[in-house]
Amino acid sequence: LYSFLGWCLEVCFCTVVTGKWVNRGFLNGPVCPIYGFGMLVITAVLGPLQQNLLLLFVGGMVLTSTLELITGFVLKQLFHTRWWDYSDQKFQLGGYICLKFSLAWGLVGTLAVRLLHPAVRRLVEALPRQAGIPLLVIILLVFVADTIVTVNTITRLNRDLGEMARIMAKLHTASD
Repeated sequence: LYSFLGWCLEVCFCTVVTGKWVNRGFLNGPVCPIYGFGMLVITAVLGPLQQNLLLLFVGGMVLTSTLELITGFVLKQLFHTRWWDYSDQKFQLGGYICLKFSLAWGLVGTLAVRLLHPAVRRLVEALPRQAGIPLLVIILLVFVADTIVTVNTITRLNRDLGEMARIMAKLHTASD
């Protein structure tokens, strides 16, 4: 659910900034897994601190920025591309994180733990177990299939681009 809501947030933000609809995220489907993992970490670590707004904000900022830094670096190493780049922002680190968005993630994390997660928890708890487990399995299978297809597509594209670069290098050598 949080991966889907994160995808919605990204699409809305990018649509407002660019003035056109942009399908954001790593996967083909309408999910950004980093938001789901981020909320898992935030609720697990910061849930007990939800009454302390300062700790919740700072903790949300640090945890989400760390996740964003690690995820951005790993995606770049694995797939040789960036899904976001803050290089043009002030107070950034490697283009993977920047102060402006770290502050925003702290605010979003605080609001999510204080307002959104209690409502989501009630919704999930209201779902009958007989319906919840099959629904969870279906969502998980779709997510895994999307991940496999996406990784396969990106890997194939990177391989094809590498082959094109080798051919172009040979053409340049031959033309020289």
